[in-house]
Amino acid sequence: MNTSHPKTIALTVTRTIDASPAEVFDVWLDSRSPGSPWFGVARAIVQPVADGLFYHVVHFEGHDWAHYGRFVTLDRPRRLAHTWVSEATRGLESLVELSFEAKGEQGWGFVLGAIAERFAQRPKRR
Repeated sequence: MNTSHPKTIALTVTRTIDASPAEVFDVWLDSRSPGSPWFGVARAIVQPVADGLFYHVVHFEGHDWAHYGRFVTLDRPRRLAHTWVSEATRGLESLVELSFEAKGEQGWGFVLGAIAERFAQRPKRR
C-alpha cells in the first residue's frame, strides 16, 4: 500500500494596491470587474457565500478549461478563501487564501504633509 502524500506547495504573493481592502475584496468576487478570476471567461456561475460554489469555463488554445471551487471563508474586508479545481490541478483541490490589509502608512505621511503645508503658507522672506 502506498501511503505517500502529494507534495504540498505554498506560494505567497504580496501586492500593494492603491485601494481599500473592501474595494479589492469586492472586485475579487465581482465577475464583471477586471481583476476578478471570473472576469472575461466564457461562462461563470459564482455564489460568493460561505459554502457557495463557483464554476467557470475558460476558452484557451482551442480547449475549454472548466474550473470549480467552493468558498470556504468570506470575512469582508479582511479575508477570503476558496478551493480551486481544474484539469490543470489534475482534479486535486487547491486552496486559495487572500488577506487584505490596509498599509496604514498615512500616519507619518500626514504629519510630514502638515508640516510642509505649514511652511508653504508662510510669507516668503526677502
